[in-house]
Amino acid sequence: MSRPRIRPTAAIRSCRWRPARTGLLSLLALAAAGGTVLLAPVSPLAAGSALAQSAPAKTQDEAAGAFNVTAVQGLLARGDAAAAAGNLTEARRLYDLARDASRKLLGFYRDLSGSFRGLDARIPREMDEKGRETLAALVAADMRLASLFRRQNQPEVAVPLLVEVVRTMTPANEAGRKAYQQLLEIGFVATPYTAPGPTN
Repeated sequence: MSRPRIRPTAAIRSCRWRPARTGLLSLLALAAAGGTVLLAPVSPLAAGSALAQSAPAKTQDEAAGAFNVTAVQGLLARGDAAAAAGNLTEARRLYDLARDASRKLLGFYRDLSGSFRGLDARIPREMDEKGRETLAALVAADMRLASLFRRQNQPEVAVPLLVEVVRTMTPANEAGRKAYQQLLEIGFVATPYTAPGPTN
């Protein structure tokens, strides 16, 4: 005996599952009708990947954290602007940062130059050139800090910086002579120095 076949009513047919439409138009229609649109959370890895694809390519300096003599010169320029605006506290902070970065860079360049000496002459030449540029930035930071301390009536703090410049550059260099002249103006030394003229 065969069982009677039950046909679905209209109510049952209306409840039958249909694939959900996930297009933008469907979401907008649901929102307009007062419904709640639930969005699936975005994976952090997926978000990071999307950002990485949309971000512009970084320059070589940015990739290295801008830890080079150009960055030091930028700190000096910002310090000069702060000093000109009368913000001596900010100027001192920036000059200190430039000085500390210069000293670290000098050590790194010196180490790399020594490591490759005798193996590849190009690398020591590059490191030595970078070292000279960084040394000039260090001297500039020392001189600016010394002038700032003199401006704040703290000559005793300026003296070590000026002595460092004289020792590093020697009085044969213009920067060394300027530093010694400031020591003379402060009263730390009493004997003026006159650079010898060219000999025939």
